[in-house]
Amino acid sequence: MPELLNARVEACYLQAEEFFKRPFQRPQVCFKLRGQKAGVAHLHENKLRFNPQLYRENQEHFLKQTVAHEVAHLVAHQLFGSKIQPHGEEWQLIMRGVYELPPDRCHTYAIHRRQVSRFIYLCSCPEGEFPFSAQRHALVAKGRRYFCRRCRATLKFSGEHRAV
Repeated sequence: MPELLNARVEACYLQAEEFFKRPFQRPQVCFKLRGQKAGVAHLHENKLRFNPQLYRENQEHFLKQTVAHEVAHLVAHQLFGSKIQPHGEEWQLIMRGVYELPPDRCHTYAIHRRQVSRFIYLCSCPEGEFPFSAQRHALVAKGRRYFCRRCRATLKFSGEHRAV
């Protein structure tokens, strides 16, 4: 999977070098990004991180737009320094002028959220139902106590948990 993406990163750098008539330091590229972001440029580390799931699901557009988007951040940083806006005019110049792509700030890829469990805690209030995360539920099991803000009663686990 990373071969095409790495080749696209290199092609973007070659385009920028041809356009600006100067060399650019190549970044470290990794595929350890999860969640909603398709890619992230770490300017001071000269590092690019990409989301492998979104890459697999949107490969053509991802290679064309997302890779150029993130490379443009690093190129802009190397050219103009760290005082520029992330999606400011310098970055937009690179997107339009070098890559001939729209300077879109965000992707429109479908995001598949994983199901999470919620552990239901109760108090004596009429609407006293509190869904706890697995992490918070584990803290209760270790002795932490949580209280209702209305009635000040200690929240008790109902025995019910739901997938959300």
